[in-house]
Amino acid sequence: MDLSNIKPAPNSTKNKVRKGRGQGSGKGKKSTRGDKGMKSRSGYSRKLGFEGGQMPLHRRVPKYGFRNLFRKEYKAVNISTLEKLATEKNINKIDVETLYNAGLVKKDSLVKILGNGKLTKKVDVKAHAFSKSAIKAIESVEGTIEKL
Repeated sequence: MDLSNIKPAPNSTKNKVRKGRGQGSGKGKKSTRGDKGMKSRSGYSRKLGFEGGQMPLHRRVPKYGFRNLFRKEYKAVNISTLEKLATEKNINKIDVETLYNAGLVKKDSLVKILGNGKLTKKVDVKAHAFSKSAIKAIESVEGTIEKL
């Protein structure tokens, strides 16, 4: 056996059908497109969401609400989480990088500190936003806050 007698497996290759090349081809005249109508014309392509003339779903369903393009989405982190992080890792400075390394936030997320829980350890916190109760809790244990 050598490269000159290699053949594809039986029935694994098919000849290309040449539509619209005369009656002798068996696929002449109408080229398997049927009689008349949009789909028989050249250059036909159905519009996205087209439902055969019926009012499309995206036009039947009413539109409502408002989506603010300039909304800032914050990832919420509670005081109780900061307390746990500070005691476990024995740190007193917490910023977005620290929270990212702990797996609490994603790389580019904006962080807001919320006041749920109790803080016993003095910590210096850097974040993008703070709730009033969080500021009160951090400052009550003589910690500092810094808005980024």
